[in-house]
Amino acid sequence: MGLILSSLGRSLAAYLTAPSTRYQPAATSSPSQLRRALRAGDVLLVEGNTRISVAIKYLTQSTWSHAALYVGPRAADSGNDPDPPVLIEADLIAGVRVVPLSAYEHFHTRVCRPVGLVDADRDRIIEAAVDRIGHSYDLRNVFDLARYLLPTPPVPQRWRRRMLALGSGEPTRAICSTLIAQLFQSVGYPILPRIESRPSPRPGCDDCVQEILHIRHHSLFAPRDFDISPYFMVVKPTLEAGFDYKSLVWDRGGVETGVETAAEA
Repeated sequence: MGLILSSLGRSLAAYLTAPSTRYQPAATSSPSQLRRALRAGDVLLVEGNTRISVAIKYLTQSTWSHAALYVGPRAADSGNDPDPPVLIEADLIAGVRVVPLSAYEHFHTRVCRPVGLVDADRDRIIEAAVDRIGHSYDLRNVFDLARYLLPTPPVPQRWRRRMLALGSGEPTRAICSTLIAQLFQSVGYPILPRIESRPSPRPGCDDCVQEILHIRHHSLFAPRDFDISPYFMVVKPTLEAGFDYKSLVWDRGGVETGVETAAEA
């Protein structure tokens, strides 16, 4: 039975991760721009183009469906490779793996940087991520995968986040935002904790409150959480490279209206 479920799981995963030929990114950054802007510990969010990406974007009401951790060339012996593997990500089929920046050359991406993360904790996060390379998701959990066969499942808003929690609870499961959230939480770095305000009266301040942070389970995190987190800074490679709007070359032939004429059609 295990072999049958594994075979079915691989087939289902292959279907869900098949790319869409209709994907058109709103904006892209070249690998060279990304390489200059990225720092170890940054999280790269990706607007995916697969069937499962459509479902994740719907469930999270977000542009982002995938996340990868930038660790630099330390993840592999890249030698003089001009495009070395520098991103650690969790792929549904391949498991935790390392890929080059060019893997997302034609995708809309966003760089999220943890602010104030100390070097020792950054090193711990990266070392733990490298140690997880090769871990995989148990594809026998076909019922976890089947929930994504409907790109836009008709479920109430309050249940959508919990639908993202893939996996049977095994420590080797590999889901992109789950893996990265677990790494950051292991060093006490917040992503999007639940905040509880408790009364904390002090002399001269009867109405003072204290904010208590509650850790969300890592399986409930989505790629968008790194984008909206108050503790991660959005870094735009085009601006980091030195943007000068005076150097732009514009087509002076007219303004595009988005409406084709009969001749253009």
